[in-house]
Amino acid sequence: MTKNLLIIISISTSIFAQNMNDFAKEQMDGFKKEKSKFSTYKDNTYKEFQEYKTKQNKAFLEYQKELNSFWKNPKFSTNKAWVSYTKDKKTQTDVDFEKETIIIKTIANSKKFATQRLQNALKKVITIDTKTAYQNDPLEQRLAKIKKPIGMIDKPLKAEPILTTVIFEKMPTQAQIDSYVHKNTLNINVEKSTKIRHENIYSVAVVLPKNSMIKRSKLYYKDVKKQANKQNIPIPLVFAIMHSESSFNPRARSHVPAYGLMQIVPRTAGIDTYYYLYKKKRLVSGRYLYDSTNNITMGTAYLHILYYKYLKDIKNPDSRLFCTIAAYNTGAGNVAWAFTKTNNMKKAAPRINKLTPKQVYNRLLRDLKYDEPKHYLKKVSKRMAAYHKVYGF
Repeated sequence: MTKNLLIIISISTSIFAQNMNDFAKEQMDGFKKEKSKFSTYKDNTYKEFQEYKTKQNKAFLEYQKELNSFWKNPKFSTNKAWVSYTKDKKTQTDVDFEKETIIIKTIANSKKFATQRLQNALKKVITIDTKTAYQNDPLEQRLAKIKKPIGMIDKPLKAEPILTTVIFEKMPTQAQIDSYVHKNTLNINVEKSTKIRHENIYSVAVVLPKNSMIKRSKLYYKDVKKQANKQNIPIPLVFAIMHSESSFNPRARSHVPAYGLMQIVPRTAGIDTYYYLYKKKRLVSGRYLYDSTNNITMGTAYLHILYYKYLKDIKNPDSRLFCTIAAYNTGAGNVAWAFTKTNNMKKAAPRINKLTPKQVYNRLLRDLKYDEPKHYLKKVSKRMAAYHKVYGF
């Protein structure tokens, strides 16, 4: 870690470190009262939620089987890629937010017909909003029909742009959309390998603008600023977490499952965070977490819980920040393990407090139990410095 990176991190943490002790004490009074309440709730909902997940997995496998009739290796959405299919399953659109590309493939019996399908798919993906994308997704609609656990919070999505503001400076005219689509479907690739006789797979690859990541982040600036200030968390940290978790993919979903921009897991962090925010013990649905405002509200609140509750005994704000970043990915217990080979943060904190922030950072990179949180800590720390430069906080 460079000296400049630590300086920038220190600038960000100093914004909220001055009142840290008083603020942390106030939060802990509430946290202690909440602990026994939501731990019991999580135990009681475990079985019901597992049954719900089992039904979801069954629906997913059925849909996958149907896609296998058309595609040798059908793709599905991940935390950083949004993959969708047309109703007839013959056209696949893969938006990779991390690589900043759109790959569209279609199965057709002629290049002329394929071109039309590819153009329609590209036109759709560059103009569609989050609400319509959810409503048009065959898999999501199947999952929506599954009976939800009692008391699960599920709200309709609001319509937000996905790629329109990334590709165009302002809302495009129909002529601008048509021009963009025509330009990006001139070079069509053909694959002979297909499961359907007398048909080929045709594809186009579109590269998103180089600054699309920053443009995507600006869509969420208002919510990030509001929630970061409310939870006394550095604004660059929230952006860096979002970038690292989803590359600002509003349709992000991982196998855990975790949902949305900040990849919230409903049954663990979701329950704790919803209770902290609204004093109600509730599960939240995937659709609830696909809403950017809900997701940013919960993700920022979870950072607050980590920083002001689980890691409260770490005195240096920079050291605590590095531990918070790692804990967001791997849990506070695994952070403690890096210092004590136990999951007990009470034992780890005194050892952490004897180290400088740079030593804490290096210790985490060396002794965290898994490689993923090590890479995560590096990425988030560097991106935090980058977003500090972009937004000036």
